[in-house]
Amino acid sequence: MKRAKRLLATILAVACCFSVVGCGKDDEKKKTTTAFVGKEEIKVTTPAPSDGSDPDALTITGIPEGAETEIEWLSYFDINPAKGSAEKRADLQLFEAYGGSIKYIRTTSLTKFDKLAELVLSGDYPDMFWFENNFPNTCIKDMFQPIDELVDFDTALWSDVKDYAEIFTLGDKHYVAPISFEAQSVITYDKNIIDTYGLDDPYELFLENEWTWETFEDIMREWVNLGDEETPHYGINGWIQSHLVYTTGKTLVSRDEETGLFVSNIEDPDIERAENFMYELAKDELYIGGWIGDAESAFKQNILFYAMGTWASIDTHTPKEGDNWRKVPMPRDPNADEHYISVSPSAYMWVKGSTKSDAMKCWLECAKIVNTDESYKQANKDKFFLNNPYWSEEDYDLVNNVLLSDEFNRVYDLSYGLTDMLSNNDAAQNETKEAVINYVYNSVCKFDYETNEQTTWAKLKNEYKTVIQNELDIFNKELTNYLEKNS
Repeated sequence: MKRAKRLLATILAVACCFSVVGCGKDDEKKKTTTAFVGKEEIKVTTPAPSDGSDPDALTITGIPEGAETEIEWLSYFDINPAKGSAEKRADLQLFEAYGGSIKYIRTTSLTKFDKLAELVLSGDYPDMFWFENNFPNTCIKDMFQPIDELVDFDTALWSDVKDYAEIFTLGDKHYVAPISFEAQSVITYDKNIIDTYGLDDPYELFLENEWTWETFEDIMREWVNLGDEETPHYGINGWIQSHLVYTTGKTLVSRDEETGLFVSNIEDPDIERAENFMYELAKDELYIGGWIGDAESAFKQNILFYAMGTWASIDTHTPKEGDNWRKVPMPRDPNADEHYISVSPSAYMWVKGSTKSDAMKCWLECAKIVNTDESYKQANKDKFFLNNPYWSEEDYDLVNNVLLSDEFNRVYDLSYGLTDMLSNNDAAQNETKEAVINYVYNSVCKFDYETNEQTTWAKLKNEYKTVIQNELDIFNKELTNYLEKNS
C-alpha cells in the first residue's frame, strides 16, 4: 500500500509540473482555465456619503473639479467588465458615480513586476497595482509610494484595519491599506463521509475548541486505516505546510520591533515542533503530495481533507446538489495560547511616480466601503449564494466572519516579500522551482523516490540557516539605506 501511495504522489507531482495552473503560494485565484460567469447581478442602493458632520459615518471623498479622473491599472486581470458583459463590480460602479474611470494596462502574472519596473524606469507611470505579497522588497526598490496622504486610518472607514496596516510600514510611512481579508488556506471535507464512517466531525470539534493537531491526526489515521490495497485512503492534500506552522503564531522570518530589521526564526522551537509534526504525517502517509486542483477531485481520490484557499470550492469548483461539504480552519496548535490563522489582505498599491492622488483616494474609499458597509456586504452574500447555492450558511459565516474576527490572530508572513532567492518562485533555479522560504516550509513532506528517503527538519535547518541569514543581511543593508535616504 505504501508503494501505491507514493506512486500516486509521484504522478500528482508530475501533473503539477505540466499543468497550466500553479502549485505554489503565489498561485493567485486563477486556478482554472474555464472562466466563471456569474448568474446575474445583485443590485444594491449606493449609501449616501456623509457630509462630514457624523464622525462615525463611512465617507467617500469625491474627485475635485479639474483633477485627473482616470486611473491607469497595471495588472493581469481587469476591473472593468468583460467584453460583452453588462455586469460591473460594485466598487467600479461607485467610482464611476464620482466621476472616476479605470484604464486597464494588460500584463501577465509572470511578467507583472518586470512590466512595472520597465514602465517606472521609462517614466511612463501607471497609477495602481494589485498587492502581491510584494512588501517590502518592491517598495525599497522605489516601485511604490506611501499612501498616507490618501488614507487616514483614524477615520471610521479605515479604523478597523489601522493595527494591521502597521505591518506594512517603512519608517513611519504606510504602503498598504487593506480593503478586505481572506484566510489563505482552510480545510474542506465531505460530511457525508464523516457521518457514514462514524468519524469525529471536525466542525463540531472546532465549535468545542477541540480541533487541534492531535484530533486532526487521529481522524486521518482512523480514515486511512479504513482503506486497503485495492481502495487506499489518504488523509490530506493541498496547502498545509506553512499554514500549519502559522498556527504556532510564528513565521520563518519576522521583523524585529526595535530595530525594524528582519531576523531569521529557523531555530525557533515552535517552528521545529510544527515541522516535525508534519514530517510524521508525511512519513506515515497521512499527507499526500502533488497538485489536485479542487475539493471534488480530492474527494474522488479518497482524500479526507483538502486544504486550499476558498477559490477551490466556489464558482466552477462549487459543491453540487446532494453534496454536503463543510469547512474548518487549520487545526489549533495545542501549545499556543491563542488561535492563529494566516490571512491575505486585498489591497491596491500606489505606484511611485503617479500624481493622481485625488482619483486614487476616491478609488480606495470606494473599494473599502464596498467591503465595509453592511448593505454591500449583504449584497455580496446574496450574489455568493446565487452562484454557490449548495454552500452552508455555517461555512459562509466561518470563512467570511469567524476566521476574520477577534477570535483569531491574523498572521502575515513577510518572508514572501524579501529577496528573489528567499521569496520569488519565478526566479528559483532549483529542481522544484521553489524559492528558499517555500522550500524550507514544504520539504519535510517530500520524499526522494529514488532513495526512498524523506527530508528531516534537522537537515533542512542545517542546510539553509546560513543561506537565509546571508540573504537577510543583504536585504537589511538595502532596507537601512532606503530608510536613511527617505527619512
